[in-house]
Amino acid sequence: MSTTATNVRRSADTGFRPGSKRQHEVTRLLPGPLLAVILGTLCAVVLIPVLYIFLASVNSDIGVAKGEFLPSSFSLENYTKIWSSVGLAKGLWNSVLVAGSTAIVSALMSISTAYVLVRYQFLGRLTILRGLLALQSVPGTLMVLPVFVLFSSAASYLGIQVIGTQWGLFITYLTFALPFSTWVMVTYLRGLPRELEEAARIDGASNLGVLVKIILPLSWPGVVVSGIFAFLLGWNDVLFASVMTRPDSQTAAVALQIFGASQEGGAIPVYGQMMAASLVCAAPVVILYLIFQRYLVGGLTAGGVK
Repeated sequence: MSTTATNVRRSADTGFRPGSKRQHEVTRLLPGPLLAVILGTLCAVVLIPVLYIFLASVNSDIGVAKGEFLPSSFSLENYTKIWSSVGLAKGLWNSVLVAGSTAIVSALMSISTAYVLVRYQFLGRLTILRGLLALQSVPGTLMVLPVFVLFSSAASYLGIQVIGTQWGLFITYLTFALPFSTWVMVTYLRGLPRELEEAARIDGASNLGVLVKIILPLSWPGVVVSGIFAFLLGWNDVLFASVMTRPDSQTAAVALQIFGASQEGGAIPVYGQMMAASLVCAAPVVILYLIFQRYLVGGLTAGGVK
């Protein structure tokens, strides 16, 4: 008791208050000017390329080919041309449909699977958890040929056409997104107290009722994180989408890759349209982060402290 009183008196004498400016100065790892320089450098490394892409998208192809950073004349013509030259509308629709379906289904399946793995003890539980972790170390490039052979053989043995369909690409992405999403939810559910579930069961709630009314609302940050990562997996993928799709089912990433490859070797590549199409393809992901950013911090740090 005397030690605590001494510490409080010493803090009062030195002007040290929790949350005060003096405390922030003591706990700061770097001096203020050096920290400002480092943060400014990091922001410049990230924002300058994005600024150049935007300026090139409103510049002429000749100006971009000359290496102009600031365009001599601003025009939004490139943003109107990409819908016919790149075929971006169909690609964006396919990407939103496939990646969005993967995110929703993966998030819903992962929370139910993780709830069983965390709250119940059964034979093979640890094996499943270790298997989910081991699946994250398998490179996707090694699975392209096996997945393609498996899905192409389905047309011969089962009479079901999988290659070239949107739902076939959805199953492919779900195969890789579900283990990661499940592991994220396992980490998150381990930090939830069991007392809430026990109180709900005392009130007569079933296992499904506990999952829907108790676990799901409390796990919303983790569900958002797992869904966003699953969405990014489908949105940014080019390897599987180029193999598993046809021209009518190709995603925006594949359409952008084909458009860029078709311009190689030309007199003046349409750099402005390529930059405009890149920004349009990146816009949905940025909007998604801005909408769900308040859930990302809580979901990513889940399980860090018990």
